[in-house]
Amino acid sequence: MPRNLLRVASAVVLAAATLNAPTAYADDGDGEVAPVAVTVNARAALSTVPETGIGTNHAIWDSRLGSDDTADRLKDAGVKLLRYPGGSYSDIYHWADHTAPGGYVAPDTDFDTFMAGASRTGAQAMVTANYGTGTAEEAADWVRYANVTKGYGIKYWEIGNENYGNGHYGSAWEADDHADKSPAEYARHVVAYSDAMKAVDPTIKIGAVLTTPANWPDGLVGEGDEGTWNKVVLSTAGPKIDFVILHWYPGALDRTAHIPDMIQLTRRQIAEYAGAGSDRIGIAMTEFNTGSNSAGTNTQPGALAAADSYATLLANGVFTVDWWNVHNGIGPVKEVEGHTDYGDFGLLSSGSCTSDGSVCEPAFNTPFAPYYALQMVSRFARPGDQFIRAATDQAEVAAHAVRRPDGSLAVMLINTSSGTSYPVDIDYSGFSPAAGAPTVLSHTNGATAITSSDTGSASSQTLPPLSLTTIVLRPAAAQTGLPGAPGQPTASNVTDQAATISWPAATAGARPIVKYEVHRQNGATSEQLGETAGESLTVGNLRPGTRYTVNVIARDAGGAVSWASPPLTFTTGTPASSACTVRFTDQNDWGNGYVGGIDITNDGAPIDGWTLHFSWPRPWQSLGSGWSAVWTENGSDVKAVNDSGNGKLDTGASTSIGFVGNYSGPNVLPTVFTLNGTVCTTL
Repeated sequence: MPRNLLRVASAVVLAAATLNAPTAYADDGDGEVAPVAVTVNARAALSTVPETGIGTNHAIWDSRLGSDDTADRLKDAGVKLLRYPGGSYSDIYHWADHTAPGGYVAPDTDFDTFMAGASRTGAQAMVTANYGTGTAEEAADWVRYANVTKGYGIKYWEIGNENYGNGHYGSAWEADDHADKSPAEYARHVVAYSDAMKAVDPTIKIGAVLTTPANWPDGLVGEGDEGTWNKVVLSTAGPKIDFVILHWYPGALDRTAHIPDMIQLTRRQIAEYAGAGSDRIGIAMTEFNTGSNSAGTNTQPGALAAADSYATLLANGVFTVDWWNVHNGIGPVKEVEGHTDYGDFGLLSSGSCTSDGSVCEPAFNTPFAPYYALQMVSRFARPGDQFIRAATDQAEVAAHAVRRPDGSLAVMLINTSSGTSYPVDIDYSGFSPAAGAPTVLSHTNGATAITSSDTGSASSQTLPPLSLTTIVLRPAAAQTGLPGAPGQPTASNVTDQAATISWPAATAGARPIVKYEVHRQNGATSEQLGETAGESLTVGNLRPGTRYTVNVIARDAGGAVSWASPPLTFTTGTPASSACTVRFTDQNDWGNGYVGGIDITNDGAPIDGWTLHFSWPRPWQSLGSGWSAVWTENGSDVKAVNDSGNGKLDTGASTSIGFVGNYSGPNVLPTVFTLNGTVCTTL
């Protein structure tokens, strides 16, 4: 959604922040920097890298959209998906005559020119059909031209861009000619678009626009609506779509920790509202940018945040992350970490100047630092690689890792400190690296290329300030004859303390498989929950209201182990029966806070005086105020003590209390409540 060639949309409600607090040197007492401990766990598997993972956006106001030099730059960066025709222009663009009433259309940007550039790049295309001022018939004709007439074979088609920005929630930037601007109207049209477009080519995938958890207008319920945008859209259009669309402009460079909950909450909404078979629905992040002019959009801090976010999103199962934008335009100019930041949201320079001509960007198509971030991620995590858990004990250093089909392993380390070179000590679980110096790829502050060298060791490296470093490691022993990985596990009979985990059998290697092990991910370490000779295991001693991620590993008669299965994430409940029951409701949400209602029922012996405890699931949540009890907060722990009028609860009696909860990230609601020390049943 360009505005004067600057993409600022959803970030308007987010405060910008800098990447680094004042540098905290890890001094070990004698003036030396203490080594950072890095843990890499090959048994704690995450998602497999998709073919379409590294993406970016093209816009029809960019006259070099289809040029060979642009395509070649994107190919060198490893871009595998290109989105067209560009943000909010999608909802004013008419493909057949290549017009966008109210907007600027540059020459040499028509659909066929775009496709020629995508072909040269070696990228798949994603097309956004016009919902705001278009029709289902127009979109179906586009599919016919693209896939029948021209044989382009375009798989992914979005219905509209940021259609919640049509004024329904008070802010309007997205074109929408429909008299009814509700999510229900959008959902009805998604169904019509899907039917019309798939009638032309039933192999295509249709995507619907959702709001991103904890980003406006997520959580809001518009006048006359039966729920939030996501609930209404998924409830109606869920059976007709194949993926959902998120956009994320965090407005700061330190928001990567939000991603796992952001994606998990989206999956939960899909499962709850989209109907039977909803596990087929993928998640696409079709617009992403750090969105932080204050901290450096196109200099090294932005690049480090981009690499961290791309890796985290892909590790959590998003099938494409698409940078906004290839070329964008100059914005606020400043010095960031010793280099000029042009406030440009593009990967490549547009060669533009400030309005007074006092500052100009470098030559057209000069890569900005985030370009090298995408290039590094594409070299680190290749399609078919499997993300595995990695972590560090230093907040200024992030770690990601993948296991490759040939048995090798790659680790990407990100040093966000502007003043400290960190030595790192790397410990591997489930992988033994070969002796000798590994291949090391590096990009440092201000560098105009990624360098490659054979340096250090598998367990010891030094990370320059503001750097991206990828270590590629060969296994110590040949990876032949190993059992195959078990298939996707599922969970059933989930209670407050137990769950049954089942999985498709693994394929035997050189020796028979003798058992399977179920491992829980505890950060970057694993905890074995049990083992069995079969393909199902009931695990116990689980904690109520807790999210668990597990992998299954096959072990053969010689002790050799397989790759880990894909991850399974499930959440335990609360006791089916207890001496107390709590009904918790999110009664009213305004995007960064909500009213929580708690109805307490005493199902045990009469009590005279009670204390209710619960904990905030995430550090970005806090108590604003409360009523009908005496409320206190200590860190993440929240306590409500009866007031003078509701302390006595006979058997079967109930009382109601409430609070205002604040949040600045994905709002994972509390689920476990204790009354006078007893875990209650939560409804």
